[in-house]
Amino acid sequence: MAAPEEPELSQAQTEKLLQFQDLTGLESMDQCRRTLEQHNWNIEAAVQDRLNEQEGVPSVFNPPPSRPLQVNTADHRVYSYIVSRPQPRGLLGWSYYLIMLPFRFTYYTLLDIFRFALRFIRPDPRGRVTDPVGDVVSFIHSFEEKYGRSHPVFYQGTYSQALNDAKRELRYLLVYLHGEDHQDTDEFCRSTLCTEEVIEFLNTRMLFWACSTSKPEGYRVSQALRENTYPFLAMIMLKDRKMTVVGRLEGLIQPEDLISQLNFIMEANQTYLMSERLEREERNQTQVLRQQQDEAYLASLRADQEKERKKREEQEQRRQEEEKVRQTALAEERRRRTLEEEKERKSECLPPEPPADDPESVKIVFKLPNDTRVERRFLFAQSLTVIYDFLFSLKETPEKFQIVTNFPRQVLPCLPTEEQPNPPTLKEAGLSRSEVLFVQDLTDD
Repeated sequence: MAAPEEPELSQAQTEKLLQFQDLTGLESMDQCRRTLEQHNWNIEAAVQDRLNEQEGVPSVFNPPPSRPLQVNTADHRVYSYIVSRPQPRGLLGWSYYLIMLPFRFTYYTLLDIFRFALRFIRPDPRGRVTDPVGDVVSFIHSFEEKYGRSHPVFYQGTYSQALNDAKRELRYLLVYLHGEDHQDTDEFCRSTLCTEEVIEFLNTRMLFWACSTSKPEGYRVSQALRENTYPFLAMIMLKDRKMTVVGRLEGLIQPEDLISQLNFIMEANQTYLMSERLEREERNQTQVLRQQQDEAYLASLRADQEKERKKREEQEQRRQEEEKVRQTALAEERRRRTLEEEKERKSECLPPEPPADDPESVKIVFKLPNDTRVERRFLFAQSLTVIYDFLFSLKETPEKFQIVTNFPRQVLPCLPTEEQPNPPTLKEAGLSRSEVLFVQDLTDD
């Protein structure tokens, strides 16, 4: 059984198909068409989902909640900077540290055991992301309630959306995972993250996304980035066509050190970002050139189609004119044959010409429009119609004519009318034994 033929694409769909293939690099036109049809020919959504599929990042248009976040974190060139907690100083410091050490060890050990056991009783609710945007917005509100509104501009969207925007805009993305229970979180937020120099640096250089690991969205990102301690910062950028972690900052870091480390990461990866920008510009120029070529091709195609249409119209017009001439010629030929047949019939129906010595005969000389003369005899008792039929049967006589006397000048009523259905006889018309009558041509009239 033959497979059903796919419906033909419209011009707009064909242009979208070519544009989608150029943007994604897919060679199979069938795969491009299926992807666009799945997204109702929304090229932005189709391209975004295709890029997400290549990178393992959930779609911003239809994010599946169970799909894990995937960012390239295995690059051996990832810069990692870990700030260790300061060692105690002096006898008093070491004494306090040694006294509190068993309590801290016991507390965190019991807490880990409790959390581990709790997983068998009740699954971690953070493992199921149902409202990623709500998780981010909720964290921002709680952050502002605790630390005030003076802070870097938080990206108010999901992690996937932040990745997509950073990729589209070719910008750095700094991810901050907020560990609420960690002992250094509060000091980092107050003394580092909310300082003026850090705020200005982050707002002007990169996108900044943050979320608490107690929220499902933040927990999912922490599972993807695999942090070791808090505070945790990860620098992500487009590298080798993949969103890649190029820097990790962990621990309580000071404002000056944070800015210095971020500058170092950005300078170390600037060549990759420039390469991506040049490649994208080249790709855009290629796309523009291809679009211009497609537009020129379509314009040429439309011009050719218009020429072909005009050619067909001209051919049809010539055919109609030729057909009209042919029909006119046929009609004229039929009319001529009909006229000849009528003349022949009239000639056969004429009464015989009376002899010259017949006292009731009338000799009539007809002067035709071509200056020829025709002579014939008729009887006084015959109708004027006989005269008309005689002249009509002659080849020299025009198709339409009338018979006129010379003096007094009058038109003889040779044909029947409503007022006079029976034309008069030659005697009633007042003709003498010898007459000269004139034939007037009425064809043009």
